[in-house]
Amino acid sequence: MNSKTLTRLAAAALPVAAAAAILAAPGVAGSQSSQTPQPGYWTYTTSVMGVRDTETKCVRPSEINRFFGGLSTRRWQCVYPVRQVGGGNARFEGTCTDHKGRRVNVRLNGPYQAESFSFRGGAQLSRGTPYIPASITARRVAAQCPANAEYF
Repeated sequence: MNSKTLTRLAAAALPVAAAAAILAAPGVAGSQSSQTPQPGYWTYTTSVMGVRDTETKCVRPSEINRFFGGLSTRRWQCVYPVRQVGGGNARFEGTCTDHKGRRVNVRLNGPYQAESFSFRGGAQLSRGTPYIPASITARRVAAQCPANAEYF
């Protein structure tokens, strides 16, 4: 696999990884604190080695645990053995695996609020290689999703 393909692979995994790390923390889905990210219409921008990608997706209240747990996408299944979420800051480390068995190690950290988050960190494309600088920023565009919204 060439480095361009691996970079795109890492960029595609970051939105799922970051969102999953925030909301898969114990007690988050049932909590409606002022800092807990909420369901709604979200836009995410990822950046890995200068490659930027923006997506807008709808997260239903009934799906927030499943999606942010990394299980609801067709492309990625994620696991986060290191997850520290609280007080408006999150740090996590984990792996995302696609349907072809390709794995991307992810570690990111930064602040989050009910309607936004911004993480910096990296993605490791294969064991033993350095982490590639990566970031993700997201904001909730609306509490309600438009009729034509793409769902997770």
